[in-house]
Amino acid sequence: MTIGEERDGGTAQAWEALGGAPELVGRVRYRGAGDLAQGPLPVAELARASVGVCGLAAAELAAVRAGGAASDAAPPVVDEGAVATAFVSERHLRVEGRRPVTFAPLSGFWRTADGWVRTHANYPHHEAALVRALRLPSATPEAVGAAVGGRTAVEVQELVYGAGGLAVAVAREYGDPQPLMEPVRESGARGRPLGAAPAGRPAAGVRVLDLTRVIAGPVATRTLGLLGADVLRIDPPGLPEADDAYADTGFGKRSALLDLAAAGDRAVFEGLLAEADVVVSGYRPGALERYGFGARELLDRWPGLVVAELCAWGWRARGPWAGRRGFDSLVQAGYGIAAACSGPDGKPGVLPAQALDHGTGYLVAAGVLRALAEGGGRGLRFSLAGTGSWLVRGLSRAGAGAGVGAGAGASGYAAEPWLRETRSGYGVLRHAASPFGEWGVGPSRWGTDRAGWLPR
Repeated sequence: MTIGEERDGGTAQAWEALGGAPELVGRVRYRGAGDLAQGPLPVAELARASVGVCGLAAAELAAVRAGGAASDAAPPVVDEGAVATAFVSERHLRVEGRRPVTFAPLSGFWRTADGWVRTHANYPHHEAALVRALRLPSATPEAVGAAVGGRTAVEVQELVYGAGGLAVAVAREYGDPQPLMEPVRESGARGRPLGAAPAGRPAAGVRVLDLTRVIAGPVATRTLGLLGADVLRIDPPGLPEADDAYADTGFGKRSALLDLAAAGDRAVFEGLLAEADVVVSGYRPGALERYGFGARELLDRWPGLVVAELCAWGWRARGPWAGRRGFDSLVQAGYGIAAACSGPDGKPGVLPAQALDHGTGYLVAAGVLRALAEGGGRGLRFSLAGTGSWLVRGLSRAGAGAGVGAGAGASGYAAEPWLRETRSGYGVLRHAASPFGEWGVGPSRWGTDRAGWLPR
């Protein structure tokens, strides 16, 4: 179905959290049908709203760059079929016809003496830490099951985290409330004047330094790339990315390697920062501060920047959690979402998409676009737990008006209209299109590009 000038409740909530003018929300139009309505939580509403506010923020920036006001923003139209397809982009990916590896054999739910624990061992160093922490005789599911069965879930969690791995006790109740977005600082400075932008490319000429990994941050930056930004992803050479993950999220950007502990690479990195407009960081709190590149340090040295930080557990998380690593599946477990999705046998379940990742990605992109429209010079914070808090506390299936959620899960949805084939550094990719258009070219191979900006 199509929603015209009717205000969608979730879109209004997200737009308010991003600081947008409330009178603009009714301009977002939704059409078509998706299939994210399975399960007890309003995932379709989260997906619709996060993409909707991203489209509205893009329209706002386009209007401002054209010399108008935010109120001149054109009404964005969001197709819910495109949203549903993009929110599971990693499932639609085919690399030269091959299905990607999504979850490794040692990643999953395991029964403990008092409940359940969720592990994440997709990366080799996390698998090695899990094996080491539990003193497994072999890296097999059978060995993990035997090792955790006699321990409590929290005991497994702490053992594995202590060894540098990832495991989270499945919480039976929802976690503490977290904000959807938290503005942390305005520098008082303005960023570089952007001037007019070509139609459909409101972020043209914007230089985005991408310090993110896996899904949430890379979804944000691939969206900014599609909207015209020059996105350069920088990774440390000693922390490889999974090829399949980058094949999905590497659209709209280039990828280079720099070691910030090496003087020469650090100098190159500082040169990139000096000419950047935006920094998007997805490392856990404190990780970049040890190099002097935390958000506050960046805004002190380059006050016109827009700095968007995202983490797993939320900046207000209790105890050690704010500084811990995490992924969407782990936050679902630790925040009570997995328990809410449990099956009849009591085994924890999952959302119909990695919606915390994808939703946070579009919210981060929206926050960056809004900050650019307002002149830059500010820091923003997002988290997977913040998006999870919105999912379980703020959203409802009813929406703001009758029938708002009727399209999700309706008959007639098929992914094919939003699937594409594109050549890339990994060969021919079948992939999901963006809800905002076409990238046109596929990603290069991870880490193979020059660490420099394109000419403006």
